[in-house]
Parts: sequence; structure tokens; C-alpha cells
Amino acid sequence: MMSKTTRFDAADYLDTKERQVAYITAALESGDADFIRDALGLVARARGMSEIAKSAGLNRESLYKALGETGNPEFSTVMRVVRALGLTLSARPATAGRTSRQRRSA
Repeated sequence: MMSKTTRFDAADYLDTKERQVAYITAALESGDADFIRDALGLVARARGMSEIAKSAGLNRESLYKALGETGNPEFSTVMRVVRALGLTLSARPATAGRTSRQRRSA
């Protein structure tokens, strides 16, 4: 007899603004562009991709593509999504011992 399983969706666990902000903050602090893209996508799905796309002035399908696994959103798209999520970006000095990732060569 096979066990019944349900599909795991991390967006289901990002059910409060505090958890969403903490997740995006962790992604930003990692410096990993893929993690940041994925975090924005998960939070957008948790809040409702259609509503976020509308608030950002973007097409829902385009937003799914930009924030999807193989997406490479332009910085302007990232900023529009951040604003649509009701967030802002800020900078602070890096803590000792943390270095930023090396830039990828084109």
C-alpha cells in the first residue's frame, strides 16, 4: 500500500508579513541572486501573484517567468515587486567576517 503524500509548497509557510520579511531579508543578506529571486517569487505567491503583478504594473505571466527558476529579472522588475510587497531596500555596512560573493564573469 502506497502512502498518500501532499505537495510541499514553501509559500504555504510564509503566512505572515513578519515571516515574509524575514525570508526576503535572509535572501538579501546571503548575496545570492538566485535565492533573492526565489524568495521574492515565493512571497509574491504567498500574497497572491495576480495582486502583486497588478500592483507592480506587470503582467502576471511575465512576473511568473521573471521570478521562476530560470528567470533573470531586471533590477527595475525587482524594485517594482519589492514596492508592490510594501517593502524598501536599504544598505548597511557588512558585518566583520562576511564577504560578498564574487561577481560572475559575463
